[in-house]
Amino acid sequence: MRMSKMFIPTMREIPSDAEITSHQLMVRSGMIKRTATGIYNQLPLGMRVQNRIESIIREELENVDYQEMLCSALIPSELWQESGRWTRRGAEMFKLKDRRGREYCLGPTHEEVFTDIVRQEVSSYKQLPIRLFQIQSKYRDERKPRFGVIRTKSFTMVDAYSFDLTKEEMDKSYKEMKKVFSRILDRCGLEYITVEADSGIDGSPASIEFMIQSEIGADEIAICTECDYSANLERAHCFDRHFENEEIKPIEEVYTPDAGTIKDLEVFFGKDASGFAKTLIYEADDKRIAVIVRGDRAVNEIKVKNFIGDVESFTLATDDTVREVTGAEVGFAGPIGIKADRILVDSEVASASNMIAGANKTGYHIKNVNFKRDFDGEVGDFKTVSNGDRCPICGAPMKIRRGMEIAHIFEPGYKFSEKMNATYKAENGKTEYIHMGCYEIGTERLTAALIEQNNDDSGIVWPMSVAPFKVVVVPVNLKNEDVVHTAENIYMKLKEVIGNDVLIDDRTGSAGVKFKDSDLIGIPIRITVGRDLRDGLVEMKLRDSDERELISVSSVVEVVRDKISELR
Repeated sequence: MRMSKMFIPTMREIPSDAEITSHQLMVRSGMIKRTATGIYNQLPLGMRVQNRIESIIREELENVDYQEMLCSALIPSELWQESGRWTRRGAEMFKLKDRRGREYCLGPTHEEVFTDIVRQEVSSYKQLPIRLFQIQSKYRDERKPRFGVIRTKSFTMVDAYSFDLTKEEMDKSYKEMKKVFSRILDRCGLEYITVEADSGIDGSPASIEFMIQSEIGADEIAICTECDYSANLERAHCFDRHFENEEIKPIEEVYTPDAGTIKDLEVFFGKDASGFAKTLIYEADDKRIAVIVRGDRAVNEIKVKNFIGDVESFTLATDDTVREVTGAEVGFAGPIGIKADRILVDSEVASASNMIAGANKTGYHIKNVNFKRDFDGEVGDFKTVSNGDRCPICGAPMKIRRGMEIAHIFEPGYKFSEKMNATYKAENGKTEYIHMGCYEIGTERLTAALIEQNNDDSGIVWPMSVAPFKVVVVPVNLKNEDVVHTAENIYMKLKEVIGNDVLIDDRTGSAGVKFKDSDLIGIPIRITVGRDLRDGLVEMKLRDSDERELISVSSVVEVVRDKISELR
């Protein structure tokens, strides 16, 4: 293709609204253009990269018998009401009505639609398994769109779905797709980690996110310093921190005026926060849930939600509700005598002795509180892991790092099938629910992640597999007929071998401008036709190296072809 005929609006200055490297370089290289906050258009160069990524994804998915289809982005509300997610999805869902008043949404995801399609067509075990995927725009009303294409209101997602007869077969599909997604990201040239994660679907224990470690990531990850364990902080577990148990002492009510926070209590009692039992009240639909963790811990609300099960709403209780449940002002809640529907006790609190807790009486706390003797509840892991906690696998310290999700695989199982009555007749004649697995990759986010990992002061340094062009031919002097003729000849011969993956910069202008644009865009191989032509030579430079190599004009095609194969 010819640079003179392409729409690639490059720019030298850094856009004022671009906070991170990938956003800056995508704008500067002419890949994207913003229409409004959180809404970006893919320009031709950006589309070439997207097409490369999507081609890799299609190839890998089709290799394991996934078939591509395309669903409508407009989804009737009835499907979401069937699954119970119409109200639960919250304000991020774009909702609208047609002229007859029928409600729809712009699809933020498509589990309901795929389940609906399959349930209409499948009646017998003989029709399963089914493997489907689509590449389509999704719409989510992000509260704070940021970082270019990383967090937007409209984005492209590859969402694939497996429909199986049993949990065992679903598990096989899930494991297979973990390998497939790993191959996809490996071929794209991404450095990533896989972490245990929360699926966002109640009752879906199997869930893995593919992440890059990045300070701009919205997630926090617990990573073991010794073994391979890593998990999103929403899902991360650790060995409990145990302290030497004391002899059980009698409870003692203590007047604690103006000491309503853990910090106040540490000063008042001269004791570390780990010695306190902190009680937080939540409202889960119409139930009041008391969660007790140690004073030096934060409640992990995702773990709590998963423990209590299917709820429409889950929020911290209002001050009025706290007063009603405890009979005291905020800051004095405790587990003894609390009027909650359920009391959830973190395992560290359950195993500790002689803790200090709120007395459910304004201005008072109780010393020497002990689980089972003084209060009861449901024991589980309700704490958020923190830096230095011990790995649940090997016991080594864990570190907390920020991460950005690129892909996600999880198992809803029969969650949607049960609610939407997606069944099949089994071989034994019984009616069974179809088991579903879900697998998602955000393609624009993957593009941004690749740029975050592959750049220098001059611009993008694309991996060969996803580069918009593999080679650029640069004639440095368009007034020199030999230079122009040779450059055109090389361009045409390369085009015969690699098709439209070769670009010739035939614009009038200085060689310096052409070189800067080539580096900014990130083309892996540059062939410069200039003064060395008098010796029958041209210059080859790789984007990821400062070294330059002179090669004969006659060998250009062979050398470039070999180099492309080497860099794949």
